[in-house]
Amino acid sequence: MSVLGAIDIGTNSVHLVVARASETDRFEVVTRRKEMVRLGSGGGDLKRISPAAMDRGIEALVRCRQVADAAGATFLRAVATSAVREANNGYRFIHRARHEAAVEIEVVSGLEEARLIHLGVLQAVPVFDQRLLLIDIGGGSTELLVGERGATVTARSLKLGAIRLTDRHFSTKRLRPGQLKECRRGVRAALAPFAREIERHGFEVAVGSSGTIQNVALMAVLARGEEAPRTLNALEVARDEVDAVVERLADAGTVAARKSVEGLDPERADIILAGAVILEQVMGVLDVESLLISENALREGVLLDTLARFRGASLHHLHDLRRQSVTHLAELMDEDSEHSAQTARLALRLFDETRDRHRLGDAERELLEAAALLANVGLFVSHDKHHKHSYYVIRNSEHLTGFTDAEIELIAQVARYHRKSPPKPKHTEFAALSEHDQRIVRVLAGILRVAIALDRSHAGLVRDVEVDGDDEGVVVDVLPEPGADVSLELYVADERKGLAEEALGATIRLRSPA
Repeated sequence: MSVLGAIDIGTNSVHLVVARASETDRFEVVTRRKEMVRLGSGGGDLKRISPAAMDRGIEALVRCRQVADAAGATFLRAVATSAVREANNGYRFIHRARHEAAVEIEVVSGLEEARLIHLGVLQAVPVFDQRLLLIDIGGGSTELLVGERGATVTARSLKLGAIRLTDRHFSTKRLRPGQLKECRRGVRAALAPFAREIERHGFEVAVGSSGTIQNVALMAVLARGEEAPRTLNALEVARDEVDAVVERLADAGTVAARKSVEGLDPERADIILAGAVILEQVMGVLDVESLLISENALREGVLLDTLARFRGASLHHLHDLRRQSVTHLAELMDEDSEHSAQTARLALRLFDETRDRHRLGDAERELLEAAALLANVGLFVSHDKHHKHSYYVIRNSEHLTGFTDAEIELIAQVARYHRKSPPKPKHTEFAALSEHDQRIVRVLAGILRVAIALDRSHAGLVRDVEVDGDDEGVVVDVLPEPGADVSLELYVADERKGLAEEALGATIRLRSPA
């Protein structure tokens, strides 16, 4: 079983993801599909799926089945949440899915839904070793979970959803006085019992998944005056930013007016206020100061859970999510991984030995290692201008999980400048960086160029480097393996040290002690 498909049948939408499983239990996404079907629309507090909504849902499942088959999925697992779980005619939807779409539906409980979302989130953000509070706001329910290292400490599924609360509190064409206050009061009342659980168990980091939370986060980012990131994974949003989004949505007054709020998905305009209020109150009641965003959710959790069922997949690869994702991409696209590993080792030694000059920290050190391991992935595309291809591959890869969009950009730029032209103001992507980030790219790329040169023969001849220096400059002692001739490495490194000298503000002299 190498290609798996997972369908998340939610109250608001149907999501499909098809992915190829590796021997290390990681997933490479083959294709995705999402359709807004609104199974829970029409009022009635999700007690019945309307005929029109049921038809939309079945038609979406037919298309998902076709897409999964075309992508070569050997197994397709579909799970349904609150809309099907609570509807008194949910059995009819399940029957039609089986016979009309060839899709067997598994209806999951709210707590099982939270567990599966937890598994999905751990594949997107680097929080495996921390006690996390998970918040997932769907159309019909909100799942809350405290977990650690993949295990559930406590969880709760609440009947608080963007569609459910819109029908209950915001069904009028224009927002009326008292509606917002009433909705907030109802959400707080529903959260009160779980707040006591949170006080007892505690958490170190809060993570939000689901389309509602992602859309609120995007509106918050754009309100900062920043551009929309290519990925929201690991993006951090503060509580006061969420509060401000709610106020902007409420001030808009009508669905039509809300569509003018920058970043709002027009398809969510009618239900986004209710969803945003839920998030606002969860963060307030549970004392969440900031929230990390995960683009992964239920469907990705279903993939990992399915793999665990069939071949005993473990969560070991989630322990160091960021580095594992880097090495996975390198394994896929780098034909000389030993050279890249040697380069990364030497680059980190140079970074550590010159800390007193560049004054960068562990966060930048991690970015340097990632860039060093990935600098040559562009060779998979073409040798000509492969440094530019490396930038493109890194910037657009779905494999780099756990990094923020800004971190991925820095990794890509350091890899892009590992050879040829140094960073210049006329380069569009480099010019878009802040002065602080431009300096980071210059320092890391300069160090990387020297490290790559010190393995010019691709034979691992350099055992270590030691750096000494004074006000006049830096001396790099290149220590060879026993009996190795590193004269070529010294020559090339001396040729390529210019960017490092400029970035460190010091002349560099390389030597190999006799």
